[in-house]
Formats: sequence, structure tokens, C-alpha cells
Amino acid sequence: MATSETDADRRAYAVWVSEIMLQQTQVASVISYYNRWMQKWPTLQELAKASLEEVNELWSGLGYYSRGKRLQEGARKVVSQMAGHMPRTAEELQKLLPGVGKYTAGAVASIAFGQVTGVVDGNVIRVLCRARAIGADPTSSAVADRLWALANSLVDPTHPGDFNQAMMELGATVCTPKTPLCTECPVKQHCRAYHRVEKDLVLSGERLLGKAASKYSHLPDVEECATTTGSCSFCLPTSEPWDPSLGVANFPRKVTKKKPRIEHTATCVLQRRSIGGEPEYLIVQRPSSGLLAGLWEFPSLLLEPGQEKQLKSALAGHLQTWVGSDVAVRRLQHVGEVLHVFSHIRKTYVIYFLNLNKEEENCDKEVELPASRWVTKTEFQSSAISTAMKKILKAYEAWSSKTSSDKVVKRKRDTLHASHSKPEEASVCKRQLSLDSFLATNPKN
Repeated sequence: MATSETDADRRAYAVWVSEIMLQQTQVASVISYYNRWMQKWPTLQELAKASLEEVNELWSGLGYYSRGKRLQEGARKVVSQMAGHMPRTAEELQKLLPGVGKYTAGAVASIAFGQVTGVVDGNVIRVLCRARAIGADPTSSAVADRLWALANSLVDPTHPGDFNQAMMELGATVCTPKTPLCTECPVKQHCRAYHRVEKDLVLSGERLLGKAASKYSHLPDVEECATTTGSCSFCLPTSEPWDPSLGVANFPRKVTKKKPRIEHTATCVLQRRSIGGEPEYLIVQRPSSGLLAGLWEFPSLLLEPGQEKQLKSALAGHLQTWVGSDVAVRRLQHVGEVLHVFSHIRKTYVIYFLNLNKEEENCDKEVELPASRWVTKTEFQSSAISTAMKKILKAYEAWSSKTSSDKVVKRKRDTLHASHSKPEEASVCKRQLSLDSFLATNPKN
């Protein structure tokens, strides 16, 4: 849509939506979400009218939910403060729209408006670091500035949007992280990392054949310019020298990721029966800020360190907020655990199940709290819920099915045992009657 749209604002909006969705998310996962989004809100004006609940419902399962919220906030700002016209330059886009960083601003400005500006995302970083043999930490400010300067100097002034998209596609399909297709790369003759690989091959062949050193042996390695210039802030660090087995994958330098923090959350699948007998589940809305802001979930309690031992009692106390009566710890049935990894959190959900009977106080009453509601399974699946909650429902259904099957097997076993016991009891009874009869008819014996 973005390339075929003639209206500049609609074109920019389409690019903006696609770029925000593609942040930290693979293309294959985005396509269906993008199509549904554009069908529902084809213009900035339509998105500005939507509620955050609607946005979260459509975004459900895509992750990084603040992205959708910021898209909607940005659309409302453009409509209310800019007469519906998107900012035309990368600088204005980054300055005026919430959630728009340097990369997204450059992508929208170059693709939608033809501004001659480069873009630097993960794919472009990989291409540039290999092309220029940049082995320093790509997240450092000095290297980041250098990469942006390179991108801006290389961009095609006549077709900046096409060039930027081609650079990103090159990194995504050819100059890949682990198995790059160097022989098929259209810019391999300009790639210093590729030249280093060729040099290693030539030198290895000469050593194998016992030949004299060629001109390649006198060329400094890409990480050796520090010895000739005195210092270099862009080459591979001496602590991590060139590894011939990695080839061009020596670049860019792998950044040590911060370990995600460990969290445990107690969650309860709270169920009741509707008037028609259909099971309903209680879901509550998360706070409007923070992790999974505004999304719906089963009643959950983040456990403090050391609280795991009192998990059931803590959860039972937490449930009183919605149940309205004391919840006996023994009534909570353990379902299992579900692990879900967020970008910075490794969270384990400890799942329990509680069924509310009709006699209980709140069973047939609407929960008065505005941030909670009872929903059917169908309504649950169409609500703004996270992937973690979908995992929890799936785990509960598997547990429930197994529990029901186990009960059926037990009933059949008990019935079979009872049927085998009755003939034996009858036989014993008959033998006893026969003996009594004999003694009755032969009293003297």
C-alpha cells in the first residue's frame, strides 16, 4: 500500500505503521497484523477515533504493546495539532511523534517523502560493519555516529527510499548473521571483511603448497591499523581478535546482553457458570502504565522474593478483591507452570484453578470493580490479552481435560471392581445359607 498510495500523508502513515510493527518482530509475524490494522484503520483520522482498548485487542499477540499505544497517540496528535498532515522530514518526525526514533523517522521520511537521509537498523549495521570492517561495539555512541554518517553518505540521492529498503533487504536476505551468502553479494568487491576472508584463503593455500609469501602477507590485517596509526576505536578489540573460522561473521562485534531478571507470578483461572451453564472466566485489567499496560489478564499476583513458600495463601488473599469472600487455600487447585520470556524479564506463571459455586456470594452478581469482567472463552480470545495469558488458558484446558479423563477412568475402575465383587459375595452368601439349612434339618448331628 505504501508504494502505490498517491496521497503523501496516507503513504507516510502506512510506512509508519509497518515500521513500528517491524520493530523487534519478524516480517512473517507482522503481515497479518498489518493487513488487519490497515483494513480497520486505513487513515490517521480513523485511528485517531479508535479507543486504546480496540488498539490493544488488534495488537494482542504481537508483543511490545506500548508500540500500538504510541501509534494511536501519534495519530491523535497529527489530527488534532497538525491538521492531519504528517511531518515531512526525519528531524520533525522524530521530534513531534511519540515513539518515533531516529531509524523510524529516517525510514518514513525517505520512503514516503523522498528525503535524502540514510537509515540504520540491525540489518544495515551488519552490512556496514562488514563492508568497513568495524569491529568495535556497534551500540557505543562513537560507532553509532560513524554508522549513521556512512549511511547518509551512501544513500542514493535520486531514490533514497528504494536505496534504504535495498540496504535493509541485503542485510536480511544475503548478509545474514550466521550464514551470509558472500559469493552472491552484489557489493562483495567493496567489503573489507570479505577481502580478509579471501586473504586468509590465499595464505592458507600458499602455506599448504610451501610457496613464498605473496603480496597478501605484507598487507596489514583489518584489526592491525591501531599499530600503524597509534590507536583505532573502530577495529576489532585486541581482546577479541579475528577468528578465521567465523569469516565475515567476525563483524559486527557481538554485544553482551544483560541477563533478564527472574520473576514469579501466581495466577488463578477463576471460573463460574453462566445462567446458560457456559463457563465464564474472570479477567482484570492491568495498570495503564508499565509492563503490558492496559491489557487484560487472569487475576495475578507478582511474588516478592521469598514469598514463593506462602504462594497459595498470598494468592487466596489477593482473590478476595474480586470474589468478595474468604478463599480457602485448600480449594485452590494447582494446574502447573508456564514460562514466558519478555525482552528483559524471564517470568514463570504458577497457575491455580478455582471454581465458584452458585451459592457463593458473587457468583450471580456482576463484579462492581470497573477494571474486571466475566467473559466466555470466545470473549477472552477476542479481548486485549497477552500471549502469556493465552499460554495459561491453554495449560489450564490441558490440565482440565486430563483431570476429567482421570476421573472417568477412576469411575470405570470402581464400577468394574464393584461388578467383580458382587458374584463372590453372592456365592459366599449361598454357601452360608446351605450350611444353615443343613444344620437346621439335622439338629442332632
